[in-house]
Amino acid sequence: MKLATWNINSVRLRLPQVARLLAGETPDVLCLQETKVINDLFPAEALKRLGYVHQAINGQKGYHGVAIASRLPFTSQSSEGFCGKDDSRHVAVTFENGVELHNFYVPAGGDIPDPQFNPKFAHKLDFLREMTALFERRRGRAGPVILVGDLNVAPLENDVWSHKQLLGVVSHTPVETQLLGAFKASFDWIDVTRSFVPDSEKVYSWWSYRAQDWEASDRGRRLDHIWVSPALKGAASAHAIFRSARGWTQASDHVPVLATFDL
Repeated sequence: MKLATWNINSVRLRLPQVARLLAGETPDVLCLQETKVINDLFPAEALKRLGYVHQAINGQKGYHGVAIASRLPFTSQSSEGFCGKDDSRHVAVTFENGVELHNFYVPAGGDIPDPQFNPKFAHKLDFLREMTALFERRRGRAGPVILVGDLNVAPLENDVWSHKQLLGVVSHTPVETQLLGAFKASFDWIDVTRSFVPDSEKVYSWWSYRAQDWEASDRGRRLDHIWVSPALKGAASAHAIFRSARGWTQASDHVPVLATFDL
């Protein structure tokens, strides 16, 4: 099973880029974040024409939104709410082969890394805590689970262009990386990217629109993740971060992350 995850930053605006990825990489499953569209206006028919007829959509107008489009059928789908809000930030499906897939879009958290002065940052921290509690309740289940999405945290020193300079910047602050670490431990998650790329190497999936030349400055962060439960340890046979997509016309500031699993 080949899987791609991508914060598309408006699926209707960037449908041609989605089609380009699907034609070139032919993943079995595509997970999108920040679709920014209500369910009724999601480009479902366009994706069906591309072969992705099985769809689980959790969207809202103008903001957030997650979706799973698949060539493989699934037997169930669901979504969770977090922090007492109606934000569309999670969708999950279970495939016929028993694999459970969760697609998340964690809040970005605004610009000020202080929950007392920045409600958006407080929301992000609470969201991470609630994710941890959700999976702690399920700890010990032996089934195969995959978690993907824009988690909006770059947890390791080499997940950012400068560890020292970004310690006070939202997405790499100690409180965020500690909470993401607690979430990872809650279900004994395995970070697929770092199974292929050593911790000592720099690797990114996001480059800001603010950079005049994103490729030359290369001030990136790894915000997009694919994790698996212990039942899938060693199942990933291939992995790629599709860096070239950042240079496409009308590109998202995130690029797709892909993994192939032998199941």
